[in-house]
Amino acid sequence: MNEWELESEIAAYYERGGERERLRHDARGRLEFARMQDLLRRLLPGDGLDVLDVGGATGAHSSWLAADGHKVTLVDPVASQVAVAAEIPGVTALVGDARELPFGGAEFDAVLLMGPLYHLLDRAHRVRAIAEARRVARAGGLVAAVTINRTAGWSDWLLWHAHGIAHSISAEESLRVLREGTLRYFDQDIFTTAYLSHPGEVAAEFADAGFDGPVQYAVQGFPGFIPDLEALIDDDAVRAHLMEGLRVIEREPSLLGASNHVLTVATVPG
Repeated sequence: MNEWELESEIAAYYERGGERERLRHDARGRLEFARMQDLLRRLLPGDGLDVLDVGGATGAHSSWLAADGHKVTLVDPVASQVAVAAEIPGVTALVGDARELPFGGAEFDAVLLMGPLYHLLDRAHRVRAIAEARRVARAGGLVAAVTINRTAGWSDWLLWHAHGIAHSISAEESLRVLREGTLRYFDQDIFTTAYLSHPGEVAAEFADAGFDGPVQYAVQGFPGFIPDLEALIDDDAVRAHLMEGLRVIEREPSLLGASNHVLTVATVPG
């Protein structure tokens, strides 16, 4: 594998297509999707923007961003996913890698890294991907990246065990990932190789990529681990209450790590 190739097990996982419906398949996915829409719609710096969706897969986020009136370009290393995304109205889709984006400098008003950082196990590669996002963003533009929290794998193991869900992850392996962060190719029916970060690690990587003072938001927050989440997300009144409460606590530092995902955002200096 050269330094810009996707690891074979990661490519194989996405070629299977299991992630295509993840954000709509169950309550946890629907909460993640709703929160990402809510956060980005509040954080994007205007209307009718040039938006780059790096690692955008089949276009789950590109689709609604284009429908909102933004001009969206999607880049992903998996050709089969790019082919699907290319069919979305208003989306231009290209094969490419987060660590070497095929664009000149200062071309986009917002650059989104909704998946690449947790599939780059080497810290230097994660910093490079953030720096590439910064390079292609215009002054005053937004760079936003999603990461999986270090606690996520262990919390998932507890939920699977409590509900009798079959999986191949041992208790010892879940603790190793909790301590070390690196999740190695283990069960293609669940997920694939990834790096699980502490929020402070991600903030430091943004700093090393040239950003001052990135801001972090808990995406699902601790309610994302509620076992019977369907009862909350599928009831309109309770869902509204859930979403409003998550807005209240989304930047609380003591709670950032108690969420499956964190969104880290920074503005390109003028």
